[in-house]
This record gives sequence, structure tokens and C-alpha cells, in this order.
Amino acid sequence: MMEFQEVIKALEKGEVRVAEKTAGGWKVNSWVKEAILEGFRIGKLADMSKEEYSFFDKDTLPLKKFSLEDRVRIVPGGSSVRCGAYLAPSVIMMPPSYVNIGAYVDEGTMIDSHALVGSCAQVGKRVHISAASQIGGVLEPAGALPVIIEDDAFIGGNCGIYEGTIVGESAVLASGVILTKGTPVYDAVNGTFLQKSESGQTVIPSGAVVVAGSRPASKGPAAEVGIQIYTPVIVKYRDGKTAASVELESLLR
Repeated sequence: MMEFQEVIKALEKGEVRVAEKTAGGWKVNSWVKEAILEGFRIGKLADMSKEEYSFFDKDTLPLKKFSLEDRVRIVPGGSSVRCGAYLAPSVIMMPPSYVNIGAYVDEGTMIDSHALVGSCAQVGKRVHISAASQIGGVLEPAGALPVIIEDDAFIGGNCGIYEGTIVGESAVLASGVILTKGTPVYDAVNGTFLQKSESGQTVIPSGAVVVAGSRPASKGPAAEVGIQIYTPVIVKYRDGKTAASVELESLLR
């Protein structure tokens, strides 16, 4: 097994990943997570302050350094990327935003203001992560699937995607959609609730357009007083009109 610093360098080059897509779905490389956790264990608190900014973190986990040759556009204003994260050429970070250790962000993706890409999250090509959206991180347990956003997905403002949720290719999440492992999602196109994956994950199908919604409580006092329970709803599957409505991001590049 590679040592911690070797794993960090390989992660930053995109040579290894916390999770990879296979013919049978997404597979977690637990040994990569274990190496990252070892870096937390062996690190000691250090002063990492720069000029007027004060930073204190484990000495094994400095901020990642970029050069012009990386071709990553990081707009000034308080954004940062922790070591062990991979940002492909043509990624854009608007300020302030943050990418944590173990994350993988592929080509052409935009991370908008106040957005977070959490530890070990996997983000595909040409994804738009809108302002104030949270892509949850996961380090423990080592075998847990991280949040995965596949190619060409659009994540609206103030969305929260957590607990190993998978958002399929070209899916669109409207502003304010929250997805967790336990969130029931109703497919209004097919008239049924989405089935969980074999490992219990919420998987948003490719091309699905998801909005925040609710359903009435079915029993007990909550039902008697008309309480509604949060339930995201797939209202349609992506078409040409949907694509045009999310085209704005191309104008910002």
C-alpha cells in the first residue's frame, strides 16, 4: 500500500480516486480513504497562516498549490482547495468556495460561490454546482460510498446532496433540493417512488429533473392536522428545453 504522501500526490494528479465507475456501478477504493485517515491521525496542529490570514490545521494537510499550467481558474475572493483533491483543467471556482481532501472534480465543471465539494466527493465533467450548494463529504467508514455527481448534471442553488447519493448524468436538481440516503424521491413521470440501490443509496436517474416537493403524512396526529413530509419529485426527464434553461453557465466561462 502507498504511504500517505504518495497517495496525496497521486490523488492530486488524478492517478488514483476514492471511487471509480465500473461495469457494475461505482466502486469504493477503501485503501485510499484509509491512507487519508492515516494522514489525519499522524498530523500535528501547525500554524499555516499566510500574511493577514490565520490558518491552523494538521501539518500533514496543507492547502493545495496550483500553477498556471494546471489551467484551473480560481477567482480571487477566499476560495481554497485542500491537499489530496484533484481539479481537472478548465474547472472554475467562484469565490468563496471550498474543495476538500479526496475530492475529484472533472473537466469543465463550475463550482459557484459559497459552494462546498466535500471530502472524497466525485464530480464529473461539465457539472454546474450553483451558489450555496453542498456536496457532502465522507471519510468514515472507509468503505462508504461518497456523493457522486455524474457528467453534465446541473445542481441548483442551495441544494444539499449527502450520504452517498448518486446524481446521474445530465440530471437537473432545482434550487433547494435536499437528497440523503433516507430521502424518498417520487417519480411523477412513472408514478412510483424510486427504489434504492443494492447498498441503500438514493440514485437519481440520468436526465431526471427534480424539484422540491412534499407528500401528506399518512397516519397518526401528523395526518390529522395535515402535516406534509418533504419529498423531492421527478417532474420530467431532460429535453432540449431543459438544456436551454441551464445554458447560462456557458456564458460565464
